[in-house]
Amino acid sequence: MTETAKLPIIDLSSPDRISTANSIRQACVDYGFFYLVNHGVEGQLLSKVLEESKKFFSLPLNEKMKLSRKHHRGYTPLYAENLDPLSRSKGDSKEGFYVGPVEEDMAQTNLNQWPSQEIFPTWRLTMECYHKKLMSAGKKLIYLIALALNLDEDYFEKVGALDTPNGFLRLLHYPGELGCFNEEIYGASEHSDYGMITLLASDGVPGLQVCKEKFNQPRLWEDVLHIKGAFIVNIGDMMERWTNCLFRSTLHRVMPTGQERYSLAFFLDPNPDCVVECLESCCSSSCPARFPPIRSGAYLEERFKLSYGE
Repeated sequence: MTETAKLPIIDLSSPDRISTANSIRQACVDYGFFYLVNHGVEGQLLSKVLEESKKFFSLPLNEKMKLSRKHHRGYTPLYAENLDPLSRSKGDSKEGFYVGPVEEDMAQTNLNQWPSQEIFPTWRLTMECYHKKLMSAGKKLIYLIALALNLDEDYFEKVGALDTPNGFLRLLHYPGELGCFNEEIYGASEHSDYGMITLLASDGVPGLQVCKEKFNQPRLWEDVLHIKGAFIVNIGDMMERWTNCLFRSTLHRVMPTGQERYSLAFFLDPNPDCVVECLESCCSSSCPARFPPIRSGAYLEERFKLSYGE
């Protein structure tokens, strides 16, 4: 039996920003994971996004493959990705669909791929609306994370991270029936996320697990329970680099449960030209910077290549 992770609950609407920032700091030092409530995304919209996502994934494979992934947008079939490049598994048992930035003034917006409007009249509109809401909640959270690091709350804006940041929404579908394999199959093999922060919503089907101590062997995995209406937020590797490992980008995975599972992951990453380097508040002569500065876009490209075997 796995233990249940005891993750803190952060209220994004709390008027006491300093107290909230302190709670976020504790959560990011201890777990790198927490629940986020009162985030401004209506339950009705969340249900609509999950419903539209299910409709797309129920299409025949040849229809879905017409929108196969280009420029990190579009469809990825089962087993296309292996989040743990060291594992010998045939790939992760999930299919996904990426939606990139949707802001009107961004050239990148035109790179998005969309299912046929005739078949799915409200699909694009729903995804764009959800993407914008998540971007708004994510930015509010980044301001609080800056306070949690004893920085000015607009610090990440000042260094260019939030100057047209890269927001990627990923719709995910984990099939219930997997057939028989001679190897362990993961919905998503163990990994840490690559960027700043991730906001995750799901349909409530279990499977997500976290490993608090990634350098310990054997690894101890804990179940992350679903809280209706709450996002599960986790810190990514780029934020771990910025904070010199003060904030954890925690290993997590999705285990098959025999039930179909749908989830929505929103990855908030800095502007690709933003340079990620150790924060002054997180290094000292006794604790020097562990990572060299790196451009956000270059770092993410490298990580994507590994997970897709490109």
